[in-house]
Amino acid sequence: MNKLYIGNVSEKASALDLETIFEQWKIPFSGPFLVKTGYAFVDCPDEKIAMKAIDTLSGKVELHGKRLEVEHSVPKRQRSCKLQIRNIPPHMQWEVLDGLLAQYGTVESCEQVNTDSETAVVNVRYAAKDQARQALEKLNGFLMENYALKVTYIPDESVTTDTSSLGGRRGFPARGPPPRQGSPSLGARPRLQSDVPLRILVPTQFVGAIIGKEGATIRNITKQTHSKIDIHRKENAGAAEKPITIHSTPEGCSSACRSIMEIMQKEALDTKFTEDIPLKILAHNNFVGRLIGKEGRNLKKIEADTETKITISPLQDLTLYNPERTITVKGSTEACAKAEEEIMKKIRESYENDIAAMNLQSNLIPGLNLNALGLFPGGASGGMTPSMVATPPTGPQATYPPFGQQVESETVHLFIPALAVGAIIGKQGQHIKQLSRFAGASIKIAPAEGMDAKQRMVIIAGPPEAQFKAQGRIFGKLKEENFFGPKEEVKLEAHIKVPSFAAGRVIGKGGKTVNELQNLTSAEVVVPRDQTPDENDQVVVKITGHFYASQLAQRKIQEILSQVRRQQQPKAPPTGQPMARRK
Repeated sequence: MNKLYIGNVSEKASALDLETIFEQWKIPFSGPFLVKTGYAFVDCPDEKIAMKAIDTLSGKVELHGKRLEVEHSVPKRQRSCKLQIRNIPPHMQWEVLDGLLAQYGTVESCEQVNTDSETAVVNVRYAAKDQARQALEKLNGFLMENYALKVTYIPDESVTTDTSSLGGRRGFPARGPPPRQGSPSLGARPRLQSDVPLRILVPTQFVGAIIGKEGATIRNITKQTHSKIDIHRKENAGAAEKPITIHSTPEGCSSACRSIMEIMQKEALDTKFTEDIPLKILAHNNFVGRLIGKEGRNLKKIEADTETKITISPLQDLTLYNPERTITVKGSTEACAKAEEEIMKKIRESYENDIAAMNLQSNLIPGLNLNALGLFPGGASGGMTPSMVATPPTGPQATYPPFGQQVESETVHLFIPALAVGAIIGKQGQHIKQLSRFAGASIKIAPAEGMDAKQRMVIIAGPPEAQFKAQGRIFGKLKEENFFGPKEEVKLEAHIKVPSFAAGRVIGKGGKTVNELQNLTSAEVVVPRDQTPDENDQVVVKITGHFYASQLAQRKIQEILSQVRRQQQPKAPPTGQPMARRK
């Protein structure tokens, strides 16, 4: 991606003119400018410099009265399913961007690119080339918060390799260094998200020293450790501590963390600050149980190996929109640095295992980007800031159907232990209200069927994404509150009502369909015999299993119902025969 296309070039422009502009803006180039009528090409030494040229010059610099357009040069045969989108507003909510991208097709991955520009840059991969083409056509120049998006293709390097031997204009040889560590090579299957960033809390009084005069100290750290560091100064005004997010390889994160700890220790000495300065790591609650280990063995081993004392903030400090726990490490700077490496190694392993499980279930809801659902830590997604994680989508904004498509609401009855009702409702109903807003679903607890009822029914109404979010949070809450044992998997019963005439389709001939459903999803699926249809002529399908099994079974049953509905719709009249008007 080091070859640039320069468009809107004046007929008066020469190669020397373009060289002068690049030199004026201190942008190196590694070959001569190839100037054609109205456009030109040039090679840059590496991808980072190419990105700098695009950000600095495109649409901003004039030559002979014409404003230059600079973008990656991508021959037609190299145009892939992958796009680069630049000039994204710096405070853009990522849920909004996900919803915009989903309008043009299935988004397989969306990864932020580290750049020096104020605005954000992402690499997006669609499931098909025509989806990428449509997104490019619609989004290039699209205004978001007064920022005009700039969209270009990312070359398909596998095509480059195959065709470079052919020579000619279409066979551009591959240039530049191999893909950076932590980024997928373009020929390989992309990762769902970038590596888990390191998140730490630092005392507010040390933030100035970490940044340094005119940002010199933090720039030096980022340069030496090859990392991107976000200091969230504006978060929680007046708070005693500020979060810092470090994006890099595991080694880069650890190196940056060590540098920050050394700066704080030096500042403490200079200012005669006498209190201990522990290392505080923020980690999503989903991973903390596995970090602690059975009977605390993992944590005790890290303490023993690194000669540190480690404590973890209690579950009571969590909220629905702040799912992070604080891991406090006390010891020498060297000991804390070693402990950070071991802690983050465990957290990254947990994250990768969860993503692998999630990837296996990626066909739960066709066309849905599971990364955007919020069941896994948002901070793990490249570039997502804590404020973005903490801002819940409300009401209908929680889900993003394809443009112009109406998503049909579904109703699921989920059965939970009667003793767990208080945990789901929360104090003065706060938890269930937050959950409803977060998921974009209606959530109600049905009255108990008797004094001794061991289960209560939770009625969840909303589109597929809302069901996924709401049910996922309920499964997780029951585990967190210890309604199931440490070795016991959370398995719940869910009921879906289907039209009585469709029950046979769910069962299949001789029970074939329902047996296939059970084998495919690992959930128990039962359509009780001899049911009396209710007033809406519906019967119940019972699904029992762990979260992913239950979700997959629900989706498959909804697919069957969609097929039945389509078959029930009246067929369109043959071409040329207008429908008779109703009188």
